[in-house]
Amino acid sequence: MSHSIHQRKTEHIQISLEEKVTGTTITTGFEKVGFVHNALPEIDFNEITIETSFLQHNCKTPFLISSMTGGAKFAGTINHHLAEAAEEKGWAFALGSTRAMIESEAYRSSFQLRKIAPTIPIIANLGAVQLNYGFGVDECKKIVEWTESNALVLHLNSIQEVIQPEGDVNFKGLLKKIEKLTSSLSVPVGVKEVGWGIDGQTAKQLTDVGISFIDVAGAGGTSWSQIEKYRTTEDVKRIAAEAFTEWGIPTVDCIQSVRSELPHVPIIASGGLKNGVEAAKAIALGADMVGFGRSILKEATASTEEVLKVMETRELELKIAMFGIGAESLRALKDTDRVTIS
Repeated sequence: MSHSIHQRKTEHIQISLEEKVTGTTITTGFEKVGFVHNALPEIDFNEITIETSFLQHNCKTPFLISSMTGGAKFAGTINHHLAEAAEEKGWAFALGSTRAMIESEAYRSSFQLRKIAPTIPIIANLGAVQLNYGFGVDECKKIVEWTESNALVLHLNSIQEVIQPEGDVNFKGLLKKIEKLTSSLSVPVGVKEVGWGIDGQTAKQLTDVGISFIDVAGAGGTSWSQIEKYRTTEDVKRIAAEAFTEWGIPTVDCIQSVRSELPHVPIIASGGLKNGVEAAKAIALGADMVGFGRSILKEATASTEEVLKVMETRELELKIAMFGIGAESLRALKDTDRVTIS
């Protein structure tokens, strides 16, 4: 059991780095969103601030490293680089699925990053479906305690689980179990998709049972049916996976749908965001935080310095976009009337 989970995590990383893991025609929708340039911004670029607060935390940036990995040797190195860089730049850090921590001691340390990142928000992560497979309040409390995290996010990955050779596919009755968890944990509990998106209606069902934040993880970026397609040895599943390369709700549609249904719930926009300009678009559409995943994975395998370079670039792009519309703060970016959708 424990061998298989570490093996799987390593395969996921390698496939994400080496294969085509995105759909062909489906997009995030950000190409349809534009800003009306303001030639006279009337602000000083050097006074632009991208500080924000998230889960009662003051954050230097609205950026988050999206849940990617953990529970394997290679993952330990990646997470070390990410945590060091996140701490230096003030990015929030969402861990990969921490199920491996409970099931085996082998790579538990790959998730224990508080020593490296003492001040930033760290978010632990578990597949919601595990609540039907032996994980309960006690296991979740352990995960939060061991990772010293500020929140727990439950990921929803129904289609991935079906295609995954060792998938858990009973998603029945999860809402009730999520409700029990939100009332029993001392930290906020959020929910994220893994790249097929969450719509407003589903988000509302979740916040009604006590979920504190929604990471939409929309379509247009990494497709986990694609990743699992490269792992499965069953022809039927591999061919079926192909039929789902264009499946999901584009990230832009998710942000708009969740925001219109839930005006005040914190939204993390993730799912195929390429740069800080798209981050600016996401925030203007109503997101509070913006997550980057696979787009920094390659750098994370290399070094902390490489990750820092990407982070600096994303922050600069966001600030230039804000300068371009005359928004001095994230509040002003959210309130701007210079967004167009074609």
